[in-house]
Amino acid sequence: MPPHSTALPSAPLPAQTPARPHDRLLPGLIRARWWALGALLLLLAIAPGLLDLPLPQQPMLAILAAVGLWNGLMHWQLHRSAGAPDATGCLLQLCIDLLAFAALLYFSGGATNPLVFMLLLPVVLSALLLSRGAVLAIAALAILLYSLLMVQFIPLELGDARRATTLHLSGMWLTFVVSAAMLAWFVMRTTDALRRRDAELARAREQTYRDERVLALGALAAGAAHELGSPLATLAVLVGEMERDTPADTTAAADLRLMREQIAYCKRIITRLTEQAGDQRSEGAESMRCDAWLEGLHAAWRSLRGECDTTFTLLGSGEPPLIVIEPTLGQGVVSVLDNALRAGAPVDLALDWNAEEVRIEVRDSGPGFSDDVMRKAGRQTFGDAAQGSGIGLLLTTASLERMGGTLELDNPWTGGARATIRLPLARIGLHV
Repeated sequence: MPPHSTALPSAPLPAQTPARPHDRLLPGLIRARWWALGALLLLLAIAPGLLDLPLPQQPMLAILAAVGLWNGLMHWQLHRSAGAPDATGCLLQLCIDLLAFAALLYFSGGATNPLVFMLLLPVVLSALLLSRGAVLAIAALAILLYSLLMVQFIPLELGDARRATTLHLSGMWLTFVVSAAMLAWFVMRTTDALRRRDAELARAREQTYRDERVLALGALAAGAAHELGSPLATLAVLVGEMERDTPADTTAAADLRLMREQIAYCKRIITRLTEQAGDQRSEGAESMRCDAWLEGLHAAWRSLRGECDTTFTLLGSGEPPLIVIEPTLGQGVVSVLDNALRAGAPVDLALDWNAEEVRIEVRDSGPGFSDDVMRKAGRQTFGDAAQGSGIGLLLTTASLERMGGTLELDNPWTGGARATIRLPLARIGLHV
C-alpha cells in the first residue's frame, strides 16, 4: 500500500485543574459523619442500660437528628452540584462537627467525660488538609468549647465514687484506643502521600534530566550536520572521479559503488536533520500499513549493512493497522537493530498487533543485556566504550515516550537479548 500524506486535526487538550486536598475532604467528612452518627446512636441506646448510666436521651437524640438532617442535605447538595467544594465550606463542616459534639458532651458530663478529647479530631483533619488560617480557627474553637465545658455542663449522676472512677478510667481507655487508631491511620495516609509525591518528583527530575540531554544532543546533531556537509560533498566528488578511473568489473569498483551509496545515505540523513521540522505529525506526516512500513525499513537497513544474517516475521493476525509514521520512529527502530547487530547475529525482527497497540520485537544472539544496561537504558548514558554509550537508546526512548510508547529490555530464557517497542494505536493509529 503506497504511503500518502494526511493532515491530522489537532484538538485542544482540556484544561486540567490541579487537585486540591479539600476537594476530597467534604465527601470523606459526609461518609465519616454517617458512621459516627450510627456509632453514637448505638452508644446512646445501650449505655444507660448496660452501664446503669442515666443520660438525657431526648436532647441528645434531637442533636443527632439535627446533624443527620444536615448531613443528608450536604450529601444531596454534593451530588447535585457539579462544582468542587471550597475551603470555606470544609471549614464550616468541621465547625459544625465541633459544635455538635460539644453539645453532646454538655449533656453527658462536659469536660469530666473522657471522650472530650475527641474534640481534637477536627483539629487534626484541618491541620492535614486545610490552610493555616483554617487550622488556627478550628483550634481556637476547640479550645473555647473545651474551656466552656469545664464550667458549663450537666453532670452525670453517679452516686458511687468508686464506680465513677471505674467508668472514667474505662472511658479514658476507649478514648486512647480510638485516638491511637486514628493517629496511626492519619500518619500512614500522610506518609503514603509523601512517598507518592517524592516518587513523582523523582520521576519529574529524571524526565527533566533526560529532556535536557536530548536537547543537548539535538543541538550537537544540528552543528554536526552543518559541519559534515562540505566533507561529504568532497568525498562524493572524489569517489565519482575514482569510479571513472576504475574498471567496472573489478572488486574496487564494487567497493566504490558501496562507498557512494553510503555517502549518499549520510547526505540524506543530514538533509533530514536540517530540513525536518518538529511539527511533521500534525502538518503532513505519512501514513502506511504497519507491516509495509516495517518491512521496507528492514529492507533498507539490511541493504546498507551488507549481507547480515537477519529475518523479518509477521506475528499479527487480521488486517494490519494503518499508522502515522514519524521519522524519529524509524530512526529509533534502526538504532535498536544496530545495537542488536553489534551484539551478535542472527537478528530477528518481528511485528505483532492487536486492537490496542503495535508491538515491534528485536532479538539478537549475543550475550544478553547486563543489569546496568537494563537499569539505565533510555534514562541515561552508560559511559562504557565496549558496549556503547547508550545515546541511541536514550534518543529512542525519548522519541517513543513522545508518541506514548515504551521500550522494554529483557533477556529471554532462550538466550540473547530482546528489545520490545510498544506503540499505542490511540496515539499513532489512523482510523479509516
